[in-house]
Amino acid sequence: MTPVKPIRMFRFDSKNKSKSRPFLIKYNMFTIDVVGDREAIQRIAYEFVEDKAKEGVIYVEVRYSPHFLANTKVDPIPWNQNEGDLSPDEVVHLVNMGLQKGERAFNIKARSILCCMRHMPSWSMDVVELCKKYRHEGVVAIDLAGDESLNCEAYPGHRMAYEEAVRCGIHRTVHAGEVGPASVVKEAVEVLKAERVGHGYRTLEDQALYKRLLAEKMHFEVCPISSKLTGACDPDFTKHPVITFMKDKANYSLNTDDPLIFNSNLHLDYSTAHKYMGFTEDEFKRLNICSAESCFLPDNEKKELLYRLYEAYGMMQTTAF
Repeated sequence: MTPVKPIRMFRFDSKNKSKSRPFLIKYNMFTIDVVGDREAIQRIAYEFVEDKAKEGVIYVEVRYSPHFLANTKVDPIPWNQNEGDLSPDEVVHLVNMGLQKGERAFNIKARSILCCMRHMPSWSMDVVELCKKYRHEGVVAIDLAGDESLNCEAYPGHRMAYEEAVRCGIHRTVHAGEVGPASVVKEAVEVLKAERVGHGYRTLEDQALYKRLLAEKMHFEVCPISSKLTGACDPDFTKHPVITFMKDKANYSLNTDDPLIFNSNLHLDYSTAHKYMGFTEDEFKRLNICSAESCFLPDNEKKELLYRLYEAYGMMQTTAF
């Protein structure tokens, strides 16, 4: 197998919020190395599964933008690349192949979520069509990521794509309330019909909305390490919004967020929650069960996943938290 060019790692100043957001431009510095590279894309997907298996994960949903890795049949071609011959459609196929090879090699289950990008609404309908095409080959949902100030009123292409996703039974999650206000979360659940919310920290700024989502058991995808490094939350972990989620018995999960960029892994997020946020073993069990219940697997596979967790935790399903 051809060696992949080494990628430099970066250290980030998490104490200075004015410096924390700009580090996200580091994406520009390594993504261009794999755009259009079939072997690299498939290998990255395979090695992602390998990494998750080493972390003790038994099921994972990975998300990415197929358009960001393509160099043809995408307008504009991202990262100022010249036109090549790798389309978003083939990117999804390659990622699926890599994930499936990883599943067979490491005996865990891996599925993917395709991302729309807020600044590129013209891509969104294409994304949902790819979700439809590959829904039986490992793609389980659609996501919307990027600048939360770009709402669906100004960029209706996202709303139309999500309407199509609802019509076709495609699962839906949306990055919302990470750095944007609670109104972005409200738009995600009311307009885009999101079944899960990525991050969702700012939901706490609208207590009526928060209480409603608690009652509806809306699932929040929480990323502690990420939220500190990006400046999304107070750098003092003892003040993190997930502590409120924990105390309120909310439906949420702990996740990594771009492990390469943040030089992190799932163990670091869990150990941080234990060390600084007062998380107990029972709470970790509870949130892992919440994660499984809110995953985007078909019902029969979800039941199998839950059974494995209950068995591992020595719990009967009827005695869940």
